[in-house]
Amino acid sequence: MEWHQRELFPRVGFIVTNMTAGPEGVVRFYNGRGTAEQWIKEGKYALNWTRLSCHRFVANRVRLSLFVLAYNLGNFLRRLCLPKPFKHWSLRSVQVKLIKMGGRLVRHSRRLSFPLS
Repeated sequence: MEWHQRELFPRVGFIVTNMTAGPEGVVRFYNGRGTAEQWIKEGKYALNWTRLSCHRFVANRVRLSLFVLAYNLGNFLRRLCLPKPFKHWSLRSVQVKLIKMGGRLVRHSRRLSFPLS
């Protein structure tokens, strides 16, 4: 049960488990598990890493390893290289708003320009 400021009723939740840890340990474990599942979902939507369509197990393993490498590089870009207002973006937002920008190359007589959409 959680009480939050400016809320009339408490938030009541139930966890049914067979773990032998105390209540705080169980909640910490399941919160961590939920965070990990959010990372997996982010990888599925941003990188389509569920597309393991090769017929051989070894090929699918290599393909999944490349997806995980791309996910780690995206996280590195987001957390360490982007300015502070963009650090909370999901990888999908970074991909759509910063990497997949539409533009075209315009060649003038002495220079090239790259107008973005």
